[in-house]
Amino acid sequence: MPEAVVVSACQRDGTGGSPTAVLDDAPFTDEERRRIPAEWGTSHAVFLRATGTERGRPACTLRFFTARAELPACGHGTVAALAVLAGRAGADHDYRAVLRTAHRAFAGRVSRSGDGLTAWFDPGPVSLRSAAGPELRAVAGGLGLAADAVAGDACVASNGRPRLLLPVRSRAALAELAPDPARLCAACDRHGLLGCYAYSPPDRHGRAAARMFAPSIGVPEDIANANSTACLAAHAAGLGIHRLAVDMGDHLGSPSTITATAHRDRTGLRIRVGGRAMITRTVVRGAPHTDPFRT
Repeated sequence: MPEAVVVSACQRDGTGGSPTAVLDDAPFTDEERRRIPAEWGTSHAVFLRATGTERGRPACTLRFFTARAELPACGHGTVAALAVLAGRAGADHDYRAVLRTAHRAFAGRVSRSGDGLTAWFDPGPVSLRSAAGPELRAVAGGLGLAADAVAGDACVASNGRPRLLLPVRSRAALAELAPDPARLCAACDRHGLLGCYAYSPPDRHGRAAARMFAPSIGVPEDIANANSTACLAAHAAGLGIHRLAVDMGDHLGSPSTITATAHRDRTGLRIRVGGRAMITRTVVRGAPHTDPFRT
């Protein structure tokens, strides 16, 4: 098996982040790809395949896997992949690439600051709709959420797969969530949802906290979820909030922060989402060592 670069994606203040395995793709079976996250102690694995250049930029195809399934997209996985690509390119200041998944091509960018990298990407258009009563009650029940803890209107958002965005009263109420994974998984499967992104309402500076539960794809709780934060950015833009910094991972002992911006141009609402990343190590099945790209 080849080396996997492990990246702590979406760190906060130089610590924490979501450990993500990044590998060059090879003729693996999908079963082998699904085994890699558990083998290397990460929730997700990203597989890279260089495809030349597009629009004058290096181009790369990405595939994302958890232990249970392949995903059409993964936000913190994209941040991790960009950090690895920039490290390999030896980019001192700025790195840009065209990234492809099975469904779309999009732009990614990395800037170097101090001892870390900040990666941004275009998560694509986000669709929003109001959450229906049955799906809201089913998911809230799976979360063990008290009715008076809901802080506003929930909605279903999608930039590839739908997920419930659920506002809760406060950071304290968010921390108290104690989901029943089996019940939550059944509720999400029944209503065609990837999972539930519960969040505290952003303050006047756009600071919020969130927890993402996705048992349907084998992730009981995500340390960082950039695509759901992009969905929240689209929702918040309708409320006049155009910059977000969302804290996640505290409940799991790995503090993370995802940032997102939203603005309108002639093509519609445009979102950028990303976070800080640190390349921490490479792993050769059972033999970790320092990564040569670590800054």
